[in-house]
Amino acid sequence: MNKFIYLASQSPRRRDLLEQLGVRYELLLPDADEDTETLEQMRPNEAPVTYVKRVTQLKLDAALQRLKRRGLPPAPVLCSDTTVALGRKIYGKPVDVADANRMLAELVNTTHRVLTAVALGTARRRAQVLSGSRVTFAAMSPRQIRSYVASGEPLGKAGAYAVQGRAAAFISHISGSYSGIMGLPLFETAQLLKTFESLRDSPKRSVALSLTD
Repeated sequence: MNKFIYLASQSPRRRDLLEQLGVRYELLLPDADEDTETLEQMRPNEAPVTYVKRVTQLKLDAALQRLKRRGLPPAPVLCSDTTVALGRKIYGKPVDVADANRMLAELVNTTHRVLTAVALGTARRRAQVLSGSRVTFAAMSPRQIRSYVASGEPLGKAGAYAVQGRAAAFISHISGSYSGIMGLPLFETAQLLKTFESLRDSPKRSVALSLTD
């Protein structure tokens, strides 16, 4: 793919994954005074799918405003958000070590969902895709959980773990998109880019795709 886009993500994993698709991009990171944490706040009784799609659209709104404010050359902006869900309970990024320990204690010996929404847009049009996967954790003792959290890997990760890191030793089964669990589903993102390209000359519109397990 020779398409050029802006990537509005601070995640090095998403950068690496996007590079696998051969997409040319530049980072469009938040300004120091932007309150990005507010965008990820949950609403009472919000369903996980609704939450992750809404947050991704909010990130895209903020990134498009950033693009306009900086006067950069126009190009589509890509945003993504990943959340972990056990039933209707949403597990975002842990706020501290204690929170990471709590999350992992609740997720071990369970099969939970990992939802990643990806949105691509300009001022005139946008498209979105949702990827859903399932991850089964084996048993982890309290000591193993504490040791893993002490490694620092869980901090900043939805659900307090990184599938591509040390947590892999405790993951017994995965169903769905491995890259989606990492934070950017490659197949779905490639389809999103193709869909968006087909909308290039169409009237202003929004398209949503759903590619879930």
